[in-house]
Amino acid sequence: MTTPATATPATTTPVAGHPATEPLTFAGLRLDNRFAVAPMTRVSATEDGVPTPEMADYYAQFAKGGFGLVITEGTYTDTTFSQGYARQPGIVAGRHVSAWTSIVDRVKAAGTPIVLQLMHAGALSQGNHYRTETLGPSAVRPRGEKMPEYGGSGPWDVPRAMTPDDIEEAVEGFVASAVNAHRAGFQGVEVHAANGYLLDQFLTDYTNERTDRFGGDAHNRVRLTATVLNRIRVALGPDFVVGVRLSQTKVNDFTHRWAGPAEAETIFRAVAEAGASYLHVASEGRDWLETAKLEGGETITALARRVTGLPVIANGGMHKLDQAGRLLTEGHADVLSIGRGALANPDLPYLVTKGAALDRFDHAMMQPMATLENARRWREQRDAG
Repeated sequence: MTTPATATPATTTPVAGHPATEPLTFAGLRLDNRFAVAPMTRVSATEDGVPTPEMADYYAQFAKGGFGLVITEGTYTDTTFSQGYARQPGIVAGRHVSAWTSIVDRVKAAGTPIVLQLMHAGALSQGNHYRTETLGPSAVRPRGEKMPEYGGSGPWDVPRAMTPDDIEEAVEGFVASAVNAHRAGFQGVEVHAANGYLLDQFLTDYTNERTDRFGGDAHNRVRLTATVLNRIRVALGPDFVVGVRLSQTKVNDFTHRWAGPAEAETIFRAVAEAGASYLHVASEGRDWLETAKLEGGETITALARRVTGLPVIANGGMHKLDQAGRLLTEGHADVLSIGRGALANPDLPYLVTKGAALDRFDHAMMQPMATLENARRWREQRDAG
């Protein structure tokens, strides 16, 4: 673990009696507050995807720090094409399940529910030198370039267009991984259909040129995500939590937006009808209340709540407590997921409850295994001037 030489000042003004400190029942889970740890890539598993004891410490720190819900980093769902980068954890083999069980036990011991995010990288796969090709809905090169922090460089590879058998194999991987997550003791899974990864590649018009039932209009493009959700729901029954993460923006395209409120409604209704327990709408920018507005002024999360009746998690700049409070009091979302703000403040809910200032994110905190001990050291340096 690396501690920066200097600490940075507080990122936000303390807010007494913040609405996010209120408990709620969310998708059947009892949360002590409305702060959730957002999925964050840690590149800290073993070479074959087994979570490590250090990862158990990392996740347990957020639970001890008072977060109402922990959502894990994206976890690969098969050993053929789903892995996105080296040292990403998997949930495929028995050794994966056993290691995740130890993490789940640590988090639950602190009284915090934990949900496993299931991820297939599709065409955004990098840093896996054993693989000679990637898969996607169509043979379209993704925008942007590979991410060096995850072992990639240069333009993305042109993926091979998936066959019907490839699609079925991907779906089966999601379902089997959800079953493994249940075995490991997770209270739920979150299907990653956001940020430019496989399911989002099917959902996105410019990466999906298919002419079969998985291509064309938004109803067809969201079909694969809906199929995955439905198959998991059938496999694990009505009581297991099955969330879905969606986004307009992507890790390789920060400006993409869906084609207006009508397309958003189509997507949200489809995943709700497929059996989703909740929707997690990912980042629209730091100035969330402005960038998340659709035509007509309604925010994308408020629309999701209205058309589905499901609870919604909002993500993107939620460490800005004034903004985060407005999201809750104005009915834009039910829960707030926090990424970099949580790395800087693993005990953020406790700090908010006490009215204490939050520390600003420092890029050095992206080092794998940022923990509560890191935060303590940063604060000591800050207070020492």
